[in-house]
Amino acid sequence: MRTPIIAGNWKMHKNVGEAVELARQLDEMVADSAVEVVICAPFTSLSSLSALGLNKVKIGAQNMYFAEAGAFTGEISATMLEDVGCEYVILGHSERREIFKEDDELINKKVLKALEVGLKPILCVGETLAQRKAGETENVVVSQTTKGLAGVSPELIEQVVIAYEPIWAIGTGETSNGKDANEVIASIRQTLAKLFGDEQAQKVRIQYGGSVKPGNIAEFMEQPEIDGALVGGASLNVKDFVGIVKY
Repeated sequence: MRTPIIAGNWKMHKNVGEAVELARQLDEMVADSAVEVVICAPFTSLSSLSALGLNKVKIGAQNMYFAEAGAFTGEISATMLEDVGCEYVILGHSERREIFKEDDELINKKVLKALEVGLKPILCVGETLAQRKAGETENVVVSQTTKGLAGVSPELIEQVVIAYEPIWAIGTGETSNGKDANEVIASIRQTLAKLFGDEQAQKVRIQYGGSVKPGNIAEFMEQPEIDGALVGGASLNVKDFVGIVKY
């Protein structure tokens, strides 16, 4: 039985004080939830959030670089994230792919490094609106999944969370419906079975992301292949985020 996981991606929002206050409130309000709850905050807040000693909520980062150390101005290493108490890290988000031109090869290096250090990657995959209209959704997500997980051992694959985020639904107010999202996520799981075996594929949690709100989360969580959500804007408001966690 896969434990549902709801992760909030705060993106470039919240100063340290705001982050600490929201995290404290959230930790108290979801204390009795059976769902695993993660907040992926900006780098500037990670140390302060970790220092809170939260009981329920786990801490994640939004990105990292694959090198251990070196002349990589502006980058953060996996060991730095582990050192400040991160358990998760988002990799391959569509905004990293689209705005910063990260490709599957780079994302794969990050995934491998995260696992080496002991971080749990949240690997994002998803299609553009043009690709969806062209009927390429399955090909795109299968390719991104396969390339992003190249070299990952079957023993470690259950440490990976995959987030299916159709790019056309991120921050637009548009969402996939539960049935369609479930079909895409089922194809991702079939890909995992081909790569790592069915037993291991059944252990991997696959989230849906894309304008998830308290009012639509149940539609996704009732689907058999969907194990949680990667939440953007709604995770910035504690009431909304709690409403999602307590779907």
